[in-house]
Amino acid sequence: MTHKMAIIGLGIMGRRMLEDALQHPAFEVCGVWDPSPASVSKTLEMAPGVTVAPNAQAAMAGADVVYLACPPGPRKTYALQAAAAGQGVFMEKPLGTDNAQSRDLVAQLRQARLPGVVNFTQAASRGFEELSRAIVAGETGELLGIDIVVNYPAWPRAWQKDADWLRLREEGGYTREVISHFLFLAGRFLGPLTLQQALPRYPQDRALCELDMLARLTTADGKPVTVMATTGGQQPDRQEVTVRGSRTNHQFREFYQLWRSDGGPWVEALDWRTEDPRTSALQRQLSEVDLWLRGQPHKLATAEEALAVQELVEAMLVGKH
Repeated sequence: MTHKMAIIGLGIMGRRMLEDALQHPAFEVCGVWDPSPASVSKTLEMAPGVTVAPNAQAAMAGADVVYLACPPGPRKTYALQAAAAGQGVFMEKPLGTDNAQSRDLVAQLRQARLPGVVNFTQAASRGFEELSRAIVAGETGELLGIDIVVNYPAWPRAWQKDADWLRLREEGGYTREVISHFLFLAGRFLGPLTLQQALPRYPQDRALCELDMLARLTTADGKPVTVMATTGGQQPDRQEVTVRGSRTNHQFREFYQLWRSDGGPWVEALDWRTEDPRTSALQRQLSEVDLWLRGQPHKLATAEEALAVQELVEAMLVGKH
């Protein structure tokens, strides 16, 4: 069974999804759209045969599933249009930047033919699968907490410069774009989180997004999740999530590499050099989208999970002492 997919938004995430959907046997891309001529041009260089529609509605017409990779602002409008047409809604995060509007979106999607799902890309990855296995097998021992460490010499990163909105406080910033992934991870493995403290630092220009973020969250039984994120300096990008256990720790690096330690040096928990880990994760994610569209159990993030992450992120961006 092949599903027709429309893609709205052709920035880096939209083009990545297009590339992987064209390679996946369960999907046929029936139409794409972006208001930016530059993004459309890059898309056609990558996939010359793809159908570029004159507007979002034309791209969505006839699709079984609509993937929304547009900025957060218009995401709710397109999601509800697709849901009203009986189409599956597969979205990037965040759902939006206004929590009340996003709660309304989730409530409306709950009544749709298919409840909406969100592209937290680690959800179906080999690393998630291996850590889940280790926890169930008792190899980690009791989970003690999670530490999130992020540093970017510059934000947006060089490959994101075309997405100008990512540098702006209204819709962008790396807490929404990146740390949200790791809060989703923490919620999946530890359960619901409550924000205890958040100390964002902003530039003098109040239109621009955060420079640094320090935060502490806890689970219902007091397990800590810490966030230390900074920008500036000279080093490669650093994205590390350490899941601490009483027997072994596991650490995600660069989203998809998984390492472990029982107190000695870190060793690879997975051989991630035999394949492109990002491509592998997206292909596995699309296989989960296929299951969702066929009404089967899946590993994708629900809209409710995405809303819980968004509410934490927006509270962190406001700050809490």
